[in-house]
Amino acid sequence: MNILFFLTPKSEVAYIFEDETLRQTLEKMEHRKFSCIPILSLDGKYTGTISEGDLLWGMKRLGITDMKDAETIPVMAIQRRATYKPVHADSDMEDLLDRAINQNYVPVVDDQGAFIGIITRKEIIKYCYKELKKMSSSPKA
Repeated sequence: MNILFFLTPKSEVAYIFEDETLRQTLEKMEHRKFSCIPILSLDGKYTGTISEGDLLWGMKRLGITDMKDAETIPVMAIQRRATYKPVHADSDMEDLLDRAINQNYVPVVDDQGAFIGIITRKEIIKYCYKELKKMSSSPKA
């Protein structure tokens, strides 16, 4: 199965660049109502994911209590707890499932490491559910 069938393309995904500030990140996540968001290098390569928890603990660690202060902190100064490992576009479903067990979404990169989109855990579960239904409704031999 071609995993690109499940891909939400980069053009439809919210992401931040590594040179953005803490405040820009918070505002983008709030606007989209996301709990985590991919981080890209300036040349479009996937560099990681940052979560609400990362931001909260980073603000606490840095003593940020005012949004004005968040305008001066680069998002890359915030430590990230989890590593959302990407899969390559030519990966198989087994690789995808392995990553989706521990991640809300799986970033997808091309051969050069450029971010091309995400596959959400929801889409994977929907596919698996559909396959299970097919198996349970097929006649037994």
